[in-house]
Amino acid sequence: MTKAAKKRPPAGHPGLAPPPERWRRGEVEALPRAIPDDEGRPSLPYRAIDTLARMQRKGSITEAMRQAGEDFHALFVRATLDPLRCADLNRISGGVRALSESEAQTEARNRVWRALGAMGGIASPAGSCAWHVLGCEWSLKDWALREGWGGRPVSQEQAGGVLVAALGVLTAMYGR
Repeated sequence: MTKAAKKRPPAGHPGLAPPPERWRRGEVEALPRAIPDDEGRPSLPYRAIDTLARMQRKGSITEAMRQAGEDFHALFVRATLDPLRCADLNRISGGVRALSESEAQTEARNRVWRALGAMGGIASPAGSCAWHVLGCEWSLKDWALREGWGGRPVSQEQAGGVLVAALGVLTAMYGR
């Protein structure tokens, strides 16, 4: 089967399928069962298959490693370290009000920094991979080409090994 054939929507699937442009950006699949939409009607949406799910399906990581990666991502988002930003609320009318971090946000940031420290820091391959792939949700290929080892590109196989190592450290940290 050719690479292009793998990225086409399945024939005869009920409901609206994502457009061809979405299929070219990565694997998507229909959810196994219908879920309610915004108005409560049943729908059968598609979802993107993320890096961790793909690696678990291939058998290169365990369920515990996948869960550790998802836990790291949840901490990353709670710590507001993700690159998605909103308007700066410090610029509220008057411009003198300062917003403080919540205790949950501070604790999440501390836990993210401890995890990165256990991987050798954010400048280490495992730390950089965890930050970009697990935290910022870059694809493994993007990280391998854009960041890699010390700013130099690495192969996708090496990037996969770095991510497996990072997930191993997270699994041990989270006691899974």
